[in-house]
Amino acid sequence: MARKPIPVALADSASIEIDGAVVARALGLEVAAFRQLMADRKVTVLCERGTGEDAGLYRASFYYGDRKARLVVGQDGRVVSA
Repeated sequence: MARKPIPVALADSASIEIDGAVVARALGLEVAAFRQLMADRKVTVLCERGTGEDAGLYRASFYYGDRKARLVVGQDGRVVSA
């Protein structure tokens, strides 16, 4: 039986900049080390867009090894909650 692909519509890609010092602190890392890990692609990021009453907010989760930092930010990258 042939498998059929499922179409997925993606919304406009937003570009959000979050202060690396905030993320580094949340991960328990020095800023320079965090920036190098990001450059080396050793930190992974998952960004989720809020809907309904959370529209305009984004949840950014950063993972490094067994460490996780989750921040809720506005479109301007300002941290709303950590």
